[in-house]
Amino acid sequence: MTSRSRPPFGAARMTLGVYASALITACASSAPAEKAPAPAQAAAPTPPPAAPAPPKPVFGSFGIDTPGMEPSVKPGDDFYRYVNGKWLDSTEIPAERSSYGMFTRLAEEASQQTRDLLEATAKSDAAPGSEDRKLGDFFASFMDEAAIEAKGITPLKPELERIAGLANRKDLSQLLGTTLRADVDALNTGQTTTDRLFGLWVAEDLNDPSRYVAYLLQGGLLLPDRDFYLKDTPRFKEVREKYQKHITAQLKNAGIPDPEAKARAIYGLEKKIAQAHWAAQDTQDVAKTNNPWKQTDFAKKAPGLDWTAWFAGAGLSQQADFIVWQPSALIGIAKLVGSEPLQTWKDYLAFHAIVHGTPTLPKAFVEEGFEFSGKTLSGTQKLRERWKRGVDLTNNALGEAVGKRYVAKHFPPQAKAEADVMVRNILAALGRHIDALEWMSPETRARAKEKLGTVQVGIGHPDTWRDYSGLEIVKGDAFGNAERASLFEYHRNVAKLGKPVDRKEWFMTPQEVNALNSPQQNSIIFPAAILQPPFFDPNADPAVNYGGIGSVIGHEIIHSFDDVGAQFDAQGKLSNWWTPKDLEQFKAAGKALAAQFSTYRPLPDVPVNGELTLGENIADVGGIAIAHDAYLMSLNGKPAPTLEGFTGEQRLFMGFAQVWRNKYRDALLRRLLVTDGHSPGPFRAATVRNIDTWYQAFDVKPGQGLYLPPEKRVKIW
Repeated sequence: MTSRSRPPFGAARMTLGVYASALITACASSAPAEKAPAPAQAAAPTPPPAAPAPPKPVFGSFGIDTPGMEPSVKPGDDFYRYVNGKWLDSTEIPAERSSYGMFTRLAEEASQQTRDLLEATAKSDAAPGSEDRKLGDFFASFMDEAAIEAKGITPLKPELERIAGLANRKDLSQLLGTTLRADVDALNTGQTTTDRLFGLWVAEDLNDPSRYVAYLLQGGLLLPDRDFYLKDTPRFKEVREKYQKHITAQLKNAGIPDPEAKARAIYGLEKKIAQAHWAAQDTQDVAKTNNPWKQTDFAKKAPGLDWTAWFAGAGLSQQADFIVWQPSALIGIAKLVGSEPLQTWKDYLAFHAIVHGTPTLPKAFVEEGFEFSGKTLSGTQKLRERWKRGVDLTNNALGEAVGKRYVAKHFPPQAKAEADVMVRNILAALGRHIDALEWMSPETRARAKEKLGTVQVGIGHPDTWRDYSGLEIVKGDAFGNAERASLFEYHRNVAKLGKPVDRKEWFMTPQEVNALNSPQQNSIIFPAAILQPPFFDPNADPAVNYGGIGSVIGHEIIHSFDDVGAQFDAQGKLSNWWTPKDLEQFKAAGKALAAQFSTYRPLPDVPVNGELTLGENIADVGGIAIAHDAYLMSLNGKPAPTLEGFTGEQRLFMGFAQVWRNKYRDALLRRLLVTDGHSPGPFRAATVRNIDTWYQAFDVKPGQGLYLPPEKRVKIW
């Protein structure tokens, strides 16, 4: 994949030196025979400069952090610790982080690079209204902490007054509509939670991907999941007590009277909303979530909310078609709008308005927000530096404008070209896997190959950039800038309704350290920021790159065929393209993998939820399998070199385990085990126990900790 040949000018200089030496010799041999005066001593030929050493990888001599390994551990007992043990023992989670690993390491680098770009634009003389001016002014306004402190809660007062003035249920319903934002995306980014009453997502219709439709998702909660309100574990009880104290403190900061009683009422309302919510794993079941409603259905099916007023407030009065993701939740929440005291709703909305504004409000709000969200929910010890929070806020508001500049400065064409080669090889490897599946019928195989052949690939950045000309940024108005950016994104999404579908829209920015599969587009996306060490290093051994970014590429490709992706056809339509027998076998394999992961216990009292994490685990197992085969294909029949005693296949699996090295604070880990569809890093690395070639590469034998007999190894793709 990568070649590290010496620069061609090295050989040219060597030739020039030899030629000069030969010329001197020739001149001496043609001198007259008679004795001539002794010439001055000739200078020795200047030796050619040494050719520059080839660039070294960031990690170790071939891309693996070998000093971070723990060779005393046998790979078959604990492969994750074998590859990462000394790193785990010596690494401390930064005080301002709730976890630390390879993703956060790269995210910090991207954040610093983005800071440099934003500070430069803030100091530039960019024209008013230009994209550079907007970027610079947005960031500079957030960084002007003195101005924010001087304004106090003045920017928030109009919203609080609007809430206080609500006179009836119709007013309440309309105001609730105005708070709707495009802040969820169940299938592309996996963001399914919002503290607003409902979340909007505009995307291809599950049943007709040639058109856009508006999706409505459950919302209304500020704790991470319904379980935090409803389950009576010691941890959840502790969080609930601290949450009510947090509500009280923020109401006090805003000068709202009787904060303790209002905090109890607000929490009580949220608990009732939680009782209506779907569980996280049900929210991932697209067969359950595909519920088309007409606008006229809402008043009949979900009474309690004045839907005419709500749609008017949301600017959706003319929109006829919706898909309601969790119907019973929407019905239950709508009922609460009609049944709970108006004053409780007003207090609830006031508190949620404070939460939305907290990042750009004075220090008292920010610090109280961190005490709960940072310390209590995630275990973080220290508030992140202001510039880092400013970078995050700017990325949220003007992400593609930032990305355009990030790509120009930090994404070399070589990275895109080499990643593209790897993607093509890994797609081809999956094609061979599909051809070899003994359990799959020819009919299903043909449909799978059709889908594989239509996968769209995006590497580094989108082909076209988002237009921010309609977004107003005012220097010195940090609060208003954030609110206008949120509304701009909402209106951008709503404006897609009724327009042709853009099948190449990106749902991540280039500076994000992540990757994505869009089942409705049948596309995979790899932002520029993830195409860096340890995931991808142009100076590293190709085997390590295939284990790193190759497994990520394979992971995203396999998402098109995981428990969710397998329900979409080549055109991105929700459609069953499986024979009944094949589908039964596919689901049986998924159940086996879910059962395997449910045996893992990251904490003594909290296991991995194998059902919640099934799609990601399918993608991990299949991803490393096809990355492995693509690496072998890239060798073109030649044997892989042995480097520092490690074979090519060993280095590939080590590269895979290295990218999942991570350390978590317990508070965060507990939260993720309830809410996140990804297994923790150590257990993602352990997916190698399902790969036959891993056993051969490391001579793993029965009796070792990770050993599974062949019939227990889950192979889906």
